[in-house]
Order: sequence, then structure tokens, then C-alpha cells
Amino acid sequence: MKYRKLGNSDIEISEVSFGCMSLEEDFEKTKELIHLAFDKGINYFDTADLYQNGNNEKMLGEAIKSFRDKIVIGTKVGNQPRENGEGWDWNPSKKYIVNSVEKSLTRLKTDYIDLYQLHGGTIDDPIDETIDAFETLKAAGKIRYYGISSIRPNVIREYVKRSKISSVMMQYSLLDRRPEESCLQLLQENKISVVTRGTLAKGLLAGKQLKNYLSYTSSDLEIVIEKLRKIPKEDRTIGQIAIQFVLNHKSITSSVVGFRTKDQLQECIKAIEIEQLSDEELNYLQNIIEPLFYKNHR
Repeated sequence: MKYRKLGNSDIEISEVSFGCMSLEEDFEKTKELIHLAFDKGINYFDTADLYQNGNNEKMLGEAIKSFRDKIVIGTKVGNQPRENGEGWDWNPSKKYIVNSVEKSLTRLKTDYIDLYQLHGGTIDDPIDETIDAFETLKAAGKIRYYGISSIRPNVIREYVKRSKISSVMMQYSLLDRRPEESCLQLLQENKISVVTRGTLAKGLLAGKQLKNYLSYTSSDLEIVIEKLRKIPKEDRTIGQIAIQFVLNHKSITSSVVGFRTKDQLQECIKAIEIEQLSDEELNYLQNIIEPLFYKNHR
């Protein structure tokens, strides 16, 4: 496994990291998968208080307690569950964030969170108050660093200008290159890491049945897959090519992937170990489909 520095922090995280959102409720199976990931060199595990109503954090905390000090935990905050148990409301207030961190710490069985992320965000939020909440938690030693999880360029720009975020988690893949328009360069210039989600485009780049994705039709994607098959793969799968493409961009620190099986885990890790894409192949990939642009929140 290879590691890259997380923005302005002193943390290095694995190029492929573990997205816990897709973990199954079977704890023994989950624990085995997490331990295998750790044994293979994955050291960043990403969760959120929203996932499985907090049970995702609980399972992760229980699974990693024997090697907590050897890994980096990222979790997220901002979605407040409704009292009736049906859905949640957006709440980026300082009071909510400061109270929520205590619950996450308990569920994760830890004294600190390495990377605490705002789980969304709008341009109408009390952004300075939100930033103050994270800075307060950092000063108190509850969190080490903070970031945001957002695809909204207008929100990202505000946090770049007004905060000391270490990272932005955003969707980025061969099929979703919207961040290339402005966000990736902006974050790179400000030494803020990008941690990607959606690298495999909901599994469409890993063998799942093709269906409409963003504004692409399934017919568009059939053409893309056929073009991908023309790359001299040797032992590279399309999924591995997709991971290599994302990690090639200088602003990207890690690709967060949701693993459900040992085979999926092994395949994604292998993307780091096998022959990487050549300049010619990268150029080819950048032209296999017309990239999209953000229509909203610009």
C-alpha cells in the first residue's frame, strides 16, 4: 500500500481507503473485512453518524479497538435525526456539532476523531459558526483535523477562504469529472486534500448492470465500457483502471471505496500494486466521454 499526506495535517492515509457506509449489519463478517483491510495496509476508515443510525460507528469502533492508534478515523456530522425516527434535518449549528461529537466518540470507542467532516453544507449555512465549532473541538483535543464532504463549488470556495480545512470529500470518477472544472485545482493550490467517493460510480465501473447515471444514459455507458475494454489490460480490471484514473490527479489523496466482500477488497488494493496507467492511456480515458459540469451551486 502507498500513502499520501492529508492536506495541511501531519496524517498520511492509504491511497485506497475503506468507506464504511456499505458495511453489513453482520458484525463478525464486518470485523473480518475491516481486519483484512488493516492487514493489507489500509489505514483510513470513513464513516458517519448518519449511517445505520449510528450503528455504523459502533461496529467500526468495536472492530478496530485493538489497533485504534494505528489507523485514521474519519466521521461526519450535520444531519440531525428526527425524534419520530423518520428521516433527518440539516443542522450545521455549533451547538449541534459540539454535542454530536461526544456521541460519535462514545460509539467509536475513542478519545479523539482524526478527521471530523461536515456532512454536506449549503451557501446559506452559518458557515463561520460551523467553522468555530470545529476549531473549538480541535482546541479541546476532541478532533485532530476537520474537513467537509461536499460537491458544491460555492460552498467549497467559502470553506477554502474562511477555514483551515484539511480535506474535502467529493464524488469524482471517470463518469463524474465535474470537480475538474474548478474545485480540484482550487484545492490543490490551497494544499487541501481531496478524498474521493464514488470512484466506481455505484459499481457501474465494477461490473454492475448498466443504468442511467447522472445525465448519461445506459446506452452512453455501454459505449464507455466498450472503450474501456480496448485498453490493454493485462491483469487490470475496469474497476482497477477507474481507481488508477482517480488517483492520478495530483489533488487526490485517497479513493474511498465501499467493500462488501474480500474479493472486492483485494481487487481494489491490487490497483495500487499493478502497472499504472501510461500517459497515453490517461489521455485516452479523458476522452472516452464528454465530461459534465455542475449546473447548480456554482
